[in-house]
Amino acid sequence: MKRFIHSIIAVLGFALIAVAAIAAEPAKPRGDFQSLDTRIQALKKDALDLNRDLFVLEEELLFPASTQVAVFVSIDVGVLFDLDTVQIKLDNAVVSNYLYTERELKALQRGGVQRLYLGNLKSGKHELVAVFTGAGPRWRDYRRGATLNFEKGTAPKYIELQIKDAQRKQQPEFVVKEW
Repeated sequence: MKRFIHSIIAVLGFALIAVAAIAAEPAKPRGDFQSLDTRIQALKKDALDLNRDLFVLEEELLFPASTQVAVFVSIDVGVLFDLDTVQIKLDNAVVSNYLYTERELKALQRGGVQRLYLGNLKSGKHELVAVFTGAGPRWRDYRRGATLNFEKGTAPKYIELQIKDAQRKQQPEFVVKEW
């Protein structure tokens, strides 16, 4: 982490030195505008790279791996259940509500996986409750929940909410899986 911060400081220092050098140069004839434009474009690229690095650093600071919890949703086949919304509760607190569009559902049915929640949890025992609403078999309104009691350690925790078709029962099945 220290090495990453030092590299950001070095890039910032380089950008400031380059800007100061350009500002300190005397005006040049029109032929040198092209080299000036090239240098400005290089500075813009450095600024964009710095912005990306700062975004990564911000993510690492806000969601350190030791406290990170991520919840994903996936659909296997999806013939028996037409998903409308998903609500996620962690330790009896609602942390996410998501309403799906037709386009997002098609992406999930083609094998996509969506991250619904990324947050921090302290180490210890926790409870995740996911409530799915949508249209079930014969287009009846359907509201089902799935629960997972899990232990959060010092490593990041990844949880997947799977919606599967149980062909034998002709009902959708909701499974919560730890990674």
